[in-house]
Amino acid sequence: MQALLAVFLKEVRENLRDRRTLISALIFGPLFAPALFAAALLLMVERGTSDDREPLPVTIAHAERAPNLVAFLREHGTSPERADYDDAAASTAVARGDHRVVMRVDESFGAQLAAAKPAIVRLYADASDSRSERNAARVRALLNRYSLEIAQLRVMLRGVDPVALVPLSIRDVDVSTPAGRSVAALGALSYIVLLTMLMGGLYLCIDATAGERERGSLEPLLTAPAARHSLIYGKMLAAMSFMLLSLVLTVTAFAVLLRFIGLERFGMSVNLGPATAIKLALVCIPLIPLGAALMTVIAAYTRSYREAQTYISLVLLIPTVPLIFASAIGLRPTTALMLVPSLSQHFLITSLLRNEPIPPLHLALSIGATLALGGLVGTIAGRLYHREALLG
Repeated sequence: MQALLAVFLKEVRENLRDRRTLISALIFGPLFAPALFAAALLLMVERGTSDDREPLPVTIAHAERAPNLVAFLREHGTSPERADYDDAAASTAVARGDHRVVMRVDESFGAQLAAAKPAIVRLYADASDSRSERNAARVRALLNRYSLEIAQLRVMLRGVDPVALVPLSIRDVDVSTPAGRSVAALGALSYIVLLTMLMGGLYLCIDATAGERERGSLEPLLTAPAARHSLIYGKMLAAMSFMLLSLVLTVTAFAVLLRFIGLERFGMSVNLGPATAIKLALVCIPLIPLGAALMTVIAAYTRSYREAQTYISLVLLIPTVPLIFASAIGLRPTTALMLVPSLSQHFLITSLLRNEPIPPLHLALSIGATLALGGLVGTIAGRLYHREALLG
């Protein structure tokens, strides 16, 4: 135990002296990543707010063919701009980005409307551009509303109650909470937290074997009067301490920065106060031994620092793969899925952000399975340090 502690303190001191590593592991990741995420989220919120406040720009080709429709659109928050486009010109203007939405009134619009037939209005938008598609959806909703008003006036002239045209009255009931709605905007939070936490011990895990071997200090280190498992576990313990520090910094940065986003304007609330932040950090801690052990095992099989850095950078993607699948197919937490490390932490983080109660069984399975796998991989890492092939 004394040798393990001595190695731990030595590794911590050496890592603190390396300013480049320290900045990368404890400043660049834990602080820059949450700041970048918060800035992107703030930009999205501000853009959404400004879009709702400002008149919706829409370019109307041949507006003279539908003056009442143009007046209706202007009264309902749009800013019509007249143009003289045919079909090809309208498509080209949107594709080039000259206009986000172009509405072209067909030549037969007036005649079709007078004959109580469907009058053609063409709406040009770029579905690959999110803002263009969002503007088109708003214009489409206004056109549907105008169409409904025309239909109601037609049946009223024929002595029919317009209510007869509405056989169903659909009333949406939203059972989500403000904290639950905010999770949709904070979907990448768990990904960033886990990734920056692992990166906190990345360089120290690489240095444990690949770095020592490349510097030529591994062989003298193995001849020291200390058990080899004390050496490797002391280094892993130092890596885990930096991963813990990185986790705390990342969660703290998120808790502070998300207070200034203003999601309340969209009926959302960020449930990341001090108590939730502490719980969030605690549910991620069991993943630290597994991450340190896995990176140490990879580093033990590589021949140089650069090779270890390359392989471990790829290995860091492994814990994030279950998170991507969970978001893509909408996985919900189940007893079986709580046995999957990183995925179970993602579910626990999501439950905390939603302010939902966490079943004790789910919490126990997540902690137990993650620590058990971490212990198994840690044992493998310890045995690798007894191989003579470790020297290269």
